Amino acid sequence: MRTLLMLFAATSSLAAQQPIAKAEYAARRDSLAARIGTGVVIAFGGVTPTTDYGTFYQLPAFNYLTGYQLADAALVMIVQAGKPASTTLFTKRTAARRSLYYGAEPDSAALVASLGLASRPIGDIARVADSIAEMGYPFYHVRDFRAADFAAEDSLTRGAQFMKALAARQPGIQVRDAHPLVNALRARKSEAELALLRKVGEISAEGHKELMRRVTEGAHEYEYQAIIESAFLKGGAERPAYGSIIGSGPYSLQLHYMKNRREVAPGDVVVVDAGAEYHGYAADVTRTLPVSGAFTEEQRAIYRIVRDAQAAAERNSKTGMSLSAATDSSVVVRAKGLAKLGLIESESATYDPAWQVDCAATPRACSQAYLFMIHGITHGIGLEVHDPMGAYTSGKFEVGDAFTIEPGIYISPKLLDMLPDTPKNRAFIAKVRPMVERYANTGVRIEDSYVLTDRGLEWLSRVPRDLEEVEALTRRPKPVP
Repeated sequence: MRTLLMLFAATSSLAAQQPIAKAEYAARRDSLAARIGTGVVIAFGGVTPTTDYGTFYQLPAFNYLTGYQLADAALVMIVQAGKPASTTLFTKRTAARRSLYYGAEPDSAALVASLGLASRPIGDIARVADSIAEMGYPFYHVRDFRAADFAAEDSLTRGAQFMKALAARQPGIQVRDAHPLVNALRARKSEAELALLRKVGEISAEGHKELMRRVTEGAHEYEYQAIIESAFLKGGAERPAYGSIIGSGPYSLQLHYMKNRREVAPGDVVVVDAGAEYHGYAADVTRTLPVSGAFTEEQRAIYRIVRDAQAAAERNSKTGMSLSAATDSSVVVRAKGLAKLGLIESESATYDPAWQVDCAATPRACSQAYLFMIHGITHGIGLEVHDPMGAYTSGKFEVGDAFTIEPGIYISPKLLDMLPDTPKNRAFIAKVRPMVERYANTGVRIEDSYVLTDRGLEWLSRVPRDLEEVEALTRRPKPVP
């Protein structure tokens, strides 16, 4: 009876942590097998944190295929004729005394009940891989990097070292990258994933609204960070989805500023780029706030351009429409606005960049307008804050795509100062510098999370964003004289 109760407790605990049904994970593995035909999928999860007893978070690709949320695991799936012939989760078994500190991993019966996966000790995996290699099947390696953005720099992982050693022992094996296949599956979000994305969008929106209500002059950026991240946790998030960016004044111009130490000055704008993570799924949301409760004339002008650019991209982010149409519409709105304010010579004017760019191949990169835009406006979201989406492959938005729209404008005299000394640049600088000085230290970014369903574009991060709404929520009562 006691054994049954312990099994029930372990299974119930896993089920409570698992918002996606085990049948969906099995279907994902089946879909991967169908794309492989014949071969061996080998995937490693994250390792136990080795600094300061940090909280463990599973790697995105391994999470997608297994749902297993504990450290030091691996998956081996033998595929024959497009179907899984054998699927095994290799897991660590914590020593009894150590389990008093960190808890015990679920046993084999609990894993079958909760995830539908047979399991073996992780110590067996090298011997099993050697045995499979003798079958002559190609290995499809799901690499164990934390984020795809940094995969090229993440070359010394446990999985990479394991595959290197396996190839040394079995010199004839073929090792192929499984990520293009897994990414194709991850690109289209299921109904269960959409529910998680809606929830994390809601949590993130509440955090932003809480900060907007409490913005004050004289605070430090880290105080704003504490407010919004505390709201995320209160809403049920595990953690922020990425390093929160709280950039005020001159730091509103730095895209990935994360020091968050500056004292906010009266009249500043502050760019707040922060999203929550919920059951591994990320939101990505940015608002630009007037610290004093009202934008200056110059800030208002830039803000309206960026908001109009976001609205234009939303109108062009529909199923079957091209990804480039959304970007192009946003760029056109911003270029027209910048030209009207005298910050560029004209909508189509160009300059000579300070970095290596083929202006003939990518003319937009050499446009004066783009100097003040810097980044693209759309990326996928999901198990990573920059996740795969169907539009990356097809070029067109598809049902099941989850993504952001995030236009920005960043005005700084330093952008002019870094340009090479050429006749074209001298003429450009001479004409626009007075206006650039007038709008200096005005960085505005507005970013929201969306999903595309068969009903159309769904806005997930419902935070006030129209200028008047933002001012209404951030405005403080004036002191009585």
